[in-house]
Amino acid sequence: MDGPEPQRRKPSIYDVAARAGVSHMTVSRVLNEHPNIKADTRDRVRAAIAELSYTRSTIARALATNRAMRIGVLVDAPLHYGPSRTLLGFERAARARGYAVSVYSVEDEGSPVVEAGVEELLSHGADALAVVAPRASSLDGVRRTALGVPLLLFRADPDPDAVTVSVDQAAGVDLAIAHLVDIGHREILHVAGPTDWYDARSRAAAWEQNLRTRGLVVRTPLYGDWSSDSGFDLASDPAPWEGVTAAFVANDQMALGVIHGLRRRGVRVPEDVSVVGFDDVPDAGHFWPPLTTVRQDYDALGRLGVERLMDLLSRGEAARSDVVEPRLVVRRSTAALTH
Repeated sequence: MDGPEPQRRKPSIYDVAARAGVSHMTVSRVLNEHPNIKADTRDRVRAAIAELSYTRSTIARALATNRAMRIGVLVDAPLHYGPSRTLLGFERAARARGYAVSVYSVEDEGSPVVEAGVEELLSHGADALAVVAPRASSLDGVRRTALGVPLLLFRADPDPDAVTVSVDQAAGVDLAIAHLVDIGHREILHVAGPTDWYDARSRAAAWEQNLRTRGLVVRTPLYGDWSSDSGFDLASDPAPWEGVTAAFVANDQMALGVIHGLRRRGVRVPEDVSVVGFDDVPDAGHFWPPLTTVRQDYDALGRLGVERLMDLLSRGEAARSDVVEPRLVVRRSTAALTH
């Protein structure tokens, strides 16, 4: 009777070195993103790692680097599509670099709640802290509590105390407004997100600047809470929509509610009012009509955040602010102005 198959030994750093034809110290330098490695050597080592399915021991690496090999992530918002996708991209990229990720989600506004979250993350020995979807009401609490570790903020504006990364909000708004103007629209209303959110502020400011630069009338924005219900409610009152031919909406969920609210009172989309959203959620192509929107690459944003944190942890410096470029996805919720 045959016995159980012997358990396969996990490949070691020495196996990788032998496969790549280099020393184990060279493999270690590649793994630790050492800058003084020739490109062809780095490629050979990475190919050997992939061929052998080599994974590093987190415990051994922590001992070697005197780090906890853990990043704390504070999600300063309910996990809507954007924050959840950013978090997923960040987690994947961090784990690929050998870092564990601890997450603390905050739904209630206010510094005491945020400070408690930061303290819990740091109590786990986090080497760095990232804040996804920071709100203005929370950042002071983060700054007070997170002193002493590298800090990354997912926000558009530079910050004196942190490295920031974001999708280029102004560029995304530029794409949306340029599209509407190119197809003849001049009366463009903005349905904005909550004013405490930095992304909502950035989109509203870019919308206003775009219209002023083009010599167009800047109407008073309507403010929602990111939900479809708020978009529906804001579109149900006809008064702010008098004379409007297009709406730039700060996220896709509110855009869904706007389309519903407009059609509920007999306003056709896009024949009477064109609608542009922001995010490109997975269902945006299945709205009716399918939604024209600005696509944010949240996976790329998460990876960029990890890259900048690695720069801080390995070299003590990083670009203070960096962006991912968005793109416009044109569907059937926008049409040329015919009246």
